[in-house]
Amino acid sequence: MLTTVVGSYPSSPREPNSIISKFSALSGTYDRYRPAVEHAVRKQVEAGIEIISDGQVRGNMVQIFARAVPGMAWEDGTSKIKERISYISKSIGDNDLKKALKTANNISNDFKAGAQVLSNGKFQDGVKGVKGIITGPTTLVLSSRLEGFYNKHNRDKAILDLAISLKNEVKYLEKAGAAVIQVDEPFLSTGMADVENARKAIKIMCQDLKVPLAMHVCGDVTEVFPELLKFPVDIIDCEFAGIRKNLRVLENTDIKGKKIGFGCVNTKKEKVDSPKIIGKLIKKGMELVGEENMIADPDCGMRMLPEQAAFQNLKNMKEAVEWYS
Repeated sequence: MLTTVVGSYPSSPREPNSIISKFSALSGTYDRYRPAVEHAVRKQVEAGIEIISDGQVRGNMVQIFARAVPGMAWEDGTSKIKERISYISKSIGDNDLKKALKTANNISNDFKAGAQVLSNGKFQDGVKGVKGIITGPTTLVLSSRLEGFYNKHNRDKAILDLAISLKNEVKYLEKAGAAVIQVDEPFLSTGMADVENARKAIKIMCQDLKVPLAMHVCGDVTEVFPELLKFPVDIIDCEFAGIRKNLRVLENTDIKGKKIGFGCVNTKKEKVDSPKIIGKLIKKGMELVGEENMIADPDCGMRMLPEQAAFQNLKNMKEAVEWYS
């Protein structure tokens, strides 16, 4: 069973502390987030995770994209859509993905650009790579204040326009070597989203994508899960550790050829579960959908956890998975 992460890891930006980095700072070329990417990657690799992330160190999942998508802005701690959304002409995350790949490969040369995670509908044992992560258009719009071109009556139009814009980011990340593209859409579990419009947006974003597509939907999915199965994605990733009743959606359910990203670590508490506790949950998942249909990961990103807790969570998850592999 492959292991992965949902995305964020608690790794802070680093100020220059060497002669070379201080000179780079003076010349304006120092990037204080690059050491944070390197650190997040090292810890994920050290924990034994196969499909890692760049750590999403540059901000929260909305902030990163609101600052970069034309027509959006991040002001006073709030995401805003101030003008008509237009095309992304420069990638938001490809440099960090490339840095993550290079860092991981320097530690273990098993990490490959575009690593083949799925083949003939099955996860490939031993595959190691980096996932590209994009906050979904529905979540971005519903998290934003609409000012100017869009209003509450054409919110669905804003979502589709954003999907067209983010399609470029999908291409950039795939070209940079992503093994998987993950779209984060937590708002799909809230009852606030038009699920049909969200599905159209995902289809627009990921048309012609050649690597597997995952969609992460945290929260209580007991009502919306049948609709999630209709999305054009390969992997549906949900919380099962922190929200145990989500296990009900897997009971006697035809998952329609999808794979399940099986959240088996509760990321909302600082207390670290033992490998035994995590293993019992993984075993339950295997009984419901089969090991061949699961990829293990934490419930959500770990940005808000103390780093030691985040790292131990990943180590314990990997140990638990190894009991059943």
